[in-house]
Amino acid sequence: MSVLEALAPLRKRNQKRLDRWIANLGLVVLGSLAIRILGPFTAVVAAGFAIANGWGIIPILNLPFYIEIILSVALLDLALYGQHVASHKIPFIWRFHRVHHADRDMDATTGVRFHPVESVLSMLYKCVVVIMLGPAVIAVVVFEIILNASALFNHANLRLPRWLDGILRMLFVTPDMHSVHHSVLPNETNSNYGFFLSIWDKIFSSYIAHPKLKPDSINIGLPIYQSEKPSSLSWSLKLPFKK
Repeated sequence: MSVLEALAPLRKRNQKRLDRWIANLGLVVLGSLAIRILGPFTAVVAAGFAIANGWGIIPILNLPFYIEIILSVALLDLALYGQHVASHKIPFIWRFHRVHHADRDMDATTGVRFHPVESVLSMLYKCVVVIMLGPAVIAVVVFEIILNASALFNHANLRLPRWLDGILRMLFVTPDMHSVHHSVLPNETNSNYGFFLSIWDKIFSSYIAHPKLKPDSINIGLPIYQSEKPSSLSWSLKLPFKK
């Protein structure tokens, strides 16, 4: 995605790439280490645990295997949509999620820029959802791959042909669509919550097709953090604990 961004960028950068990448990728490393404290509690392991104990809604339906995979991925994506909405509406979670939104530029690394505490909370939430649904282990593996690939794609500073963006966003979240969510304008920040499928925003009326400004002119970030500070790893780690 970073190579494609260099070939067809959508917006000019506001901050130095190296500083931002050190902060964003540093958060990835620390988030991965933080998840280690959960030990074996991952979404994939939770799926195996649910199957071994006969838990979950999906097995009760007794669907063909490929239908079960598709349904599982769709429901897990819906669950992540709900989590994303909650992270904007619940003040305690927003304290951590705003680290993601404070990034003043938006590229593929923004898709992995999450505070370690949010990473741990997200994994715990996914484990609970997986145990409730009881999807096949392979379905969770497929979903995790799709989720991470989608995060890199829809945060990318990538200019797609308008016709291609229009086709893709009928079902999937595109960079143009998700860039609205990272606008400094509050009504745009509180829209387009989807990660992979675009249908949830349309169903739940949180979809904004076009931002107030042109996609290549959107002001990215949060209004009160329009400085160099979001490009600092230490500042990003401390942000949730500031008044």
